[in-house]
Amino acid sequence: MGSQEALGQAARLASSGLLLQVLFRLITFVLNAFILRFLSKEIVGIVNVRLTLLYSTTIFLAREAFRKACLSGGAQRDWSQTLNLLWLTVPLGVFWSLLLGWVWLQLLEVPDPDVVPYYGAGVVLFGLSAVVELLGEPFWVLAQAHMFVKLKVLAESVSVILRSILTAFLVLWLPHWGLYIFSLAQLFYTTVLVLCYVIYLIKLLRSPESAKQLTLPVSRITQLLPSITRSRAFVNWKEAKLTWSFFKQSFLKQILTEGVYDIVNNLGSLVARLIFQPIEESFYIFFAKVLEREKDATHQKQEDIAVAAAVLESLLKLALLTGLTITVFGFAYSQLALDIYGGAMLSSGSGPVLMCSYCFYVLLLAINGVTECFTFAAMSKEEVDRYNFTMLALSSSFLVLSYLLTSWCGSVGFILANCFNMCIRITQSLSFIHHYFQRSPHKPLAGLNLSPFLLGVFALSGGITSVSETLLCCEQGWPARLAHIAVGTICLGVTLGTAFFTETKLINFLRTQLGRSRLSDKMT
Repeated sequence: MGSQEALGQAARLASSGLLLQVLFRLITFVLNAFILRFLSKEIVGIVNVRLTLLYSTTIFLAREAFRKACLSGGAQRDWSQTLNLLWLTVPLGVFWSLLLGWVWLQLLEVPDPDVVPYYGAGVVLFGLSAVVELLGEPFWVLAQAHMFVKLKVLAESVSVILRSILTAFLVLWLPHWGLYIFSLAQLFYTTVLVLCYVIYLIKLLRSPESAKQLTLPVSRITQLLPSITRSRAFVNWKEAKLTWSFFKQSFLKQILTEGVYDIVNNLGSLVARLIFQPIEESFYIFFAKVLEREKDATHQKQEDIAVAAAVLESLLKLALLTGLTITVFGFAYSQLALDIYGGAMLSSGSGPVLMCSYCFYVLLLAINGVTECFTFAAMSKEEVDRYNFTMLALSSSFLVLSYLLTSWCGSVGFILANCFNMCIRITQSLSFIHHYFQRSPHKPLAGLNLSPFLLGVFALSGGITSVSETLLCCEQGWPARLAHIAVGTICLGVTLGTAFFTETKLINFLRTQLGRSRLSDKMT
């Protein structure tokens, strides 16, 4: 697969992922509004925080490293060994679900059964749903490696919609089931998701012409199951060692820096999840396909490295502009957003300061997501291990800083400590990228440079909206709030217009990729 073709498919994957995220958020928002009319907020809170955290942590620790390792490299691989490696996610998922389930039931505070009934059953079923989803991991990786964009959209859309219908039906007719409702719906969701991938691949492999046209590495569905032969090792040990390196990294990231945020970042990270996550996931696959590990830029195919450098530069520019926009306008509109979302309970206390701090954190998240997306696709196993060692060495200082800043300024201090941690990670990734391209003519880090005029417009917009917030928000009624929103809309329009005329390279990149995505959709 050529680099241009891989780029077009990555753009399609990112755009479809973005649409899926918007769809999921809308469905979740409407569903939560409906559910709160029939169930207590305590039950909804346990599901959205405690049980969802159990499920996401199990899934993350069991499969993240395998995905990164197994999506790396080109077509020249023994797919039977890769699939064998991927099946190891299932026993690993069983281990994590049992361990974390024990923690959730024995170490964390158990809710009052009169207020939140069936909590134990909820923990078991959410853990089981994670294991069920891992059964589809070999199918998912094979589909992603061959860029089956429509399959991803179909599978996730059908699963979410059917889960929402089942949840609404059970809430309406059996509200006394409590956590059973959400637990069964979650198990149903993961089952449907896995079945979509399995059924699609079965139908595809039964059509030899389609399978041959797509150059799939398997001809029968049974070849996707674990296989043992005497002629070769069960797994590719180079791939396995890379997986272990990524696992150590994932474990450190989840336990030391990111796990706590599932409670406090839902509103603040909404835009980050909608925009950055699909881009990071899709373009990690692109970089992993185009680049060869253990080779710097001068030893790669020059056509591929030129495309990769141009894409990285554009993604950095997009991340910087998006994050900066969220930061600048988030400072002036955090209080209003919290007031609309939760009333005076959220907007009158420390909420606005917390939200403002988080807006700056989103800027760092955006840049870090893109830089690590490239870095982890290009690093060798030894470089990943060195990165992990550095993270481990810095973890103690991060924990000490978290304690000091939290003692000094509460929840805001914890966000500031995470900002420091994110800056360290960004610095490491930027250092790797700089050295990677040092002896090549490509300078993708130029994507972090904005025109002085655009920076001036950002500064002016920040000043105007801050004054508007002071004068119009949020104690003077809706006419003043609407005026504050109007000021922000005008400033945002001017800022985006300036970006459109000054960042022409990024605009051309986006136009090109959107054009390719539409053309590919028409052809397929």
